Formats: sequence, structure tokens, C-alpha cells
Amino acid sequence: MAQDGKTGMDVAAGIARIRADNPSPMTGTGTNSYVLHGAEGAVVIDPGPALPDHLSALLAALGGAPLRAILLTHPHLDHSALVPALKAASGAQVYGFGAAQAGRSAVMARLADAGLRGGGEGVDLAFAPDIVVGDGAVLTLAGLKIEALHTPGHMGAHLCFALGEVLFSGDHVMGWASTLVSPPDGDMAQYMASLAKLAARRWQHFLPGHGEAITDPAARLAELTAHRRAREAAICAALREAPARPADLAARLYTDTAAALLPAAARNILAHLIDLQGRNIVTSAETLGPEAIFKIIAA
Repeated sequence: MAQDGKTGMDVAAGIARIRADNPSPMTGTGTNSYVLHGAEGAVVIDPGPALPDHLSALLAALGGAPLRAILLTHPHLDHSALVPALKAASGAQVYGFGAAQAGRSAVMARLADAGLRGGGEGVDLAFAPDIVVGDGAVLTLAGLKIEALHTPGHMGAHLCFALGEVLFSGDHVMGWASTLVSPPDGDMAQYMASLAKLAARRWQHFLPGHGEAITDPAARLAELTAHRRAREAAICAALREAPARPADLAARLYTDTAAALLPAAARNILAHLIDLQGRNIVTSAETLGPEAIFKIIAA
């Protein structure tokens, strides 16, 4: 059994988790990088932030095995910033869905073109994979068969990677917190569809980009889906009382959230509102964005 370099806990056979020293309210205890050992070398999933000590830990976890590939779940800097250094140190090719803007829905592309920018999650605008990987692609790397699943929602270019019934779920499904969905990079309609896509299959474990392993994936997927549906219902109930901006709704609905995290909460609310408007449940007379005032559409 491989062991976690930070905690000494077993992860899975042939899989080592190396946790970066970048804890924060948005990353939890830090970003998880995974080293997978196969019969013909190793694969790294999500190199993580650009920290020299983390690069050294990843190289040490290879144990002398050649690094055959670097897989990226999505180009946020806490997952991707170390890609150039790890590539330079190993010569391995980089696999990903595409650049930071790849995979956006038509509505998010229009909003981005109109000037809507992300909420400060650290988008890696310089990222470009050596090999573009699409949904359902099966990669044979280091003697391992790894399936790529396109799971947009947290980011249009988000991939999960399946090794049998073990899923490396990136930031799409985490155990310690729900996922930030911040337009135009995040898309609530895509996020919910991706949850349903994962729920249609049987999984043994999820190994997320932050936090601990998820040992009951079906229950966690159901919990996240219910959480979002409850949030949607609360937004609609609040708008039935009075029209409001996303920030106003966040302050009203996220009553247990620290003030410093309310801007991120407002971005989640905005993602819900854009989805609800697309479904003709709410509307706004203003340009879609953080300052738009939304109201419920009368039945």
C-alpha cells in the first residue's frame, strides 16, 4: 500500500497522495497531488502549486520510476502551477482537456465576451496541454488504463480520471466542502449535469483535489445534489419576497459563512441565478453579472 507523504495514512494500492503546503479557506488542508505507480513507470495527477518543496516531494514519491505522464484535472493555479517545473524535471508530456477557457457553455462564453471575469480562483491562463484529452478517452500510461471523464461545472475544462472504480475527482467532488461554481469559469447547469453523470456509475472511492478520500461516493454525490437543490429553492423563496442582487442573497442565505468568504458565496449564488434564468424561473432587466438585480418570474 502506498502512503500519504503528509499523514502516513494508506491511500490505495500503487497510489501515493502528496499534499501541498498551501492550506487556505479555499483549499482546505492543501492541494492533493497523486502519484500512480504502474508496471512501466509512474503518472502524476495534478502537480499542484509552484512550491519547490512540493516538487521535491513529488520527485521523491516517484521512487526512481520514470514519469510517463502528467494529468491535470483543471487549470487552476493551485493544481497546475507546478506543471512546467515537473515537466522540465521529468520530460513527461502533459494531458488535459484544454486551455483555461475550454469547455465553456455558450452562455458562459457570451458572458465572458461581455466582460464578466472570474471571482479570483486563480485561473492559469498560461496552461496548454501537450495532449488534449476528450470525454471518454482511455489512456494507457505507465501500464495503467486511465479513463478521462469531462466534468465541467467548477470549470469548463475540468476532467476527472478513473482508474477502475477509483475516481480522481479534482475539485468537482470534495469531501471537506462543496465546490465553488464561479461564472464564467464555473457553470451551475454543467455542474449539476456532471454530478448526475458520475452518479450513473458505480464507484469504490473518490480521491479529491482537496481533503480526504471519499469512501461512499454515491452518498456524497446525492448529498451535493440535494445541497444545490436546497440552495436553489432558498434563492427562489428569497426572490419571491423581493428582487435582489447576488451579494444581497449571499448575505441573507449564507448566515454561517465568514464575511471574508461571502464574495465566493455570492459567486455561487450568481451561478444559480444564471442557471435559473436559463430555465425561465428568474429574470433580470440588467446585463447578467454580479451587480444585476434578479426577480422571480410569476407562475
